[in-house]
Amino acid sequence: MEPIEGVEIFTLQETPEEKQYDFSPKTFDDYLGQKELKEKLSVYTQAAKMRGEPLDHLLLFGPPGLGKTTLSQIMAQVMGVGIKICSGPMMERTGDLVAILSGLDAHDILFIDEIHRMPANVEEMLYSAMEHFRVDVIIGQGAGAKSINLPIHPFTLIGATTKSGMISAPLRSRFGITERLDFYTDDELQQIITQSARFLNMQIEPAAALQIATCSRGTPRIAKKLLRRVRDFAQVAHQNEITLAIVEQALAFQGIDKEGLTAVDAMLLKKIVINFNGGPVGLETLASLIGEDRDTIETVIEPFLLRKGYLEKTARGRQIPHTALLQLKKRFLGQNSLF
Repeated sequence: MEPIEGVEIFTLQETPEEKQYDFSPKTFDDYLGQKELKEKLSVYTQAAKMRGEPLDHLLLFGPPGLGKTTLSQIMAQVMGVGIKICSGPMMERTGDLVAILSGLDAHDILFIDEIHRMPANVEEMLYSAMEHFRVDVIIGQGAGAKSINLPIHPFTLIGATTKSGMISAPLRSRFGITERLDFYTDDELQQIITQSARFLNMQIEPAAALQIATCSRGTPRIAKKLLRRVRDFAQVAHQNEITLAIVEQALAFQGIDKEGLTAVDAMLLKKIVINFNGGPVGLETLASLIGEDRDTIETVIEPFLLRKGYLEKTARGRQIPHTALLQLKKRFLGQNSLF
């Protein structure tokens, strides 16, 4: 990733390919989508900068891959402060948090991804840091142990989570700003794909960009990954422009249909249609039938199928809505099937 001036990356889990081809927006204007959220964050950051104060603690929640980290980097850029990035599960001991907090300069941003997975003892130490900009450090053991109150520079905590319901009430109450990131529309993703293709020095047809957008599950991260795979096909075919035909070929090769359904999506729907005549069926049963764990089904597979109208949750389990059942029966059982 090309570094942003004044921004320090402490820990960011990216693959080498993502680091090489991630052209992250540097300003709110460059950041496509999330219009209402961008406007709010722009006001908050500019106001804090004008007052010479750190930005209020901020909680960002929503599905993965929507740009929570990128927005945090932009806020640091706008305010002219540094940012350290880490993840909740990595801070196993309170000493890890103290080391990070003591290294922050005044008004810096600490971004904690998957903050709901932070150990309870580390989270409790964060309370006084957020409210009073102090942490209590215990030195020694047993009867000789003593507590030292360590002051830290005023800072901004940005917590990111995909499961806001798992954040404890005491931690949630200490965030002055709470905002949600929503899935992107196909038009927004089309703009992002066109922008990313330009960064990759590739031309792309509008129809081709829209087709990739349709298959991206409302998520920019997925859109960019699909674009890189499509680019591979275009280069092998010695084409300087990504056409709709190239996109369709690349998607078919990866087992993705024109609506964005993957082979696993189709398998799950097929099991419900054929084995249970549309459902309902329990989540554990589905997990066993398709060979996936329930968490993967709930967090990766289901959200897209629910938004597409192919699946719905009921008190008795998952089932296919009546509006989609006939269509799926024709797809999996043949045009003339009366099943």
